[in-house]
Amino acid sequence: METLMDVQALRNRMTSGRQTVLLDVRWALGNPHGHEQYRSAHIPGAVYVDLETQLCSPPSAAGGRHPLPEPAALEEAARQWGINDGDVVVAYDDTGNLAAARLWWLLRNAGLTSVHLLDGGLAAWLAAGYGTERGEEQHCLGDVTLDFGHMPVVRTEDVLALARSGVLLDARAPERFSGESEPVDPKAGHIPGALNSPTAGNLTAQKTFLPAAELRRRFAALGITETADVAVYCGSGITAAHEIAALELAGFRAALYPGSWSQWSQRADLPVATGP
Repeated sequence: METLMDVQALRNRMTSGRQTVLLDVRWALGNPHGHEQYRSAHIPGAVYVDLETQLCSPPSAAGGRHPLPEPAALEEAARQWGINDGDVVVAYDDTGNLAAARLWWLLRNAGLTSVHLLDGGLAAWLAAGYGTERGEEQHCLGDVTLDFGHMPVVRTEDVLALARSGVLLDARAPERFSGESEPVDPKAGHIPGALNSPTAGNLTAQKTFLPAAELRRRFAALGITETADVAVYCGSGITAAHEIAALELAGFRAALYPGSWSQWSQRADLPVATGP
């Protein structure tokens, strides 16, 4: 299963008429204008995906800011995007796939094997000299059947044990990990035993993923091996999926802690660590 597709491979698929479901997941924390930006310019044929409403359940103190969507709701959304069984799906955004990776993880978890991230996203498409379109696009209604549970997850009650026996990665920025800054969640700091591995470190200056060998060295330096139990969390379970994609490129398998810090920090009974 290839995690990435480059711009030329996507362009070749499009010009040769091979069936490709292209999905635009324009979203960033604190930026509510993703749909507007999509309407202004998107890769031809791309359907807009609303991360907040289609890739998450409603926020709650119990589940965090971006709980995983209900299976039936995700299946209905996937059909609205035009996905049929066996289709090749390519997702992208304009932030180095930090948002699109959530869709990649969800569809992989739902049993789809031909799901790819467009390496470099919209910026790479534009840098290659290819054009965009304006407005809204819709595919014909698809009939895909999703089958959930194909990607590992870790529950809140198992996180501390995993941090002791394996490797727990916190994919947030260093200042949020250390507790120096916390712009959105109730408490500042990190889960005790976690190691900081910001998602920004997975990317080049052009917002493409680092080569697999470099990613492997990065994660090996954190003590990750092919036999280690590894889990990843972030602020609310979105960018942690990007870290899981990077780990997969490096040859490692990792579980997602879906509620992440937004869930952990709501609980008065759970410990919090601060510092580097």
